[in-house]
Amino acid sequence: MGNLTKGYIQIYTGNGKGKTTAAVGLATRAAGNKYRVCMVQFLKSDATGELQSAKLMAPYFTIHRFERPRDFFWNLNDEEKVELKKDIQVAYEFCLKQLKEKSCDILIMDEIMGTLTNKLITEEQLLQLLDLKPDDVEIVMTGRDVPEKIMERANLVTEMKDLKHYFEEGVPARRGIEF
Repeated sequence: MGNLTKGYIQIYTGNGKGKTTAAVGLATRAAGNKYRVCMVQFLKSDATGELQSAKLMAPYFTIHRFERPRDFFWNLNDEEKVELKKDIQVAYEFCLKQLKEKSCDILIMDEIMGTLTNKLITEEQLLQLLDLKPDDVEIVMTGRDVPEKIMERANLVTEMKDLKHYFEEGVPARRGIEF
């Protein structure tokens, strides 16, 4: 592993495009410096370009998903939401294990804030996970609507804000750009 001497807590949030992209950019830079980066993607199950990029950067950059392919949260029925919550809890436990075993230098929890918004994990669970962060491990979290207590724990919070977006002009998500 790399020799990160002090790890901080970072959050990429906001309604704008680029939260996951910023986290993947950090992972690319870190992997290039031989830091071991573990990204856990929550609420994502479709094929995305970063999955292929991580394969090229292995073993320094790995991406883990624990959810079965399914529709957006707001389109799920109650049974599907229960199944999703179980998958999210497995992913959460995996993150805890990464910290306890110090299996990585940088732990990225992509779209973790969405799991809070949708009550798939609790704010208390996330605070407990942050309490377990070793001094020499960096944590990066992404997603909208960061609770105040989580924001207070962070050392860096960056907000992505749409000033103009081509989606408003009817441009669909594009392979290699948005996914």
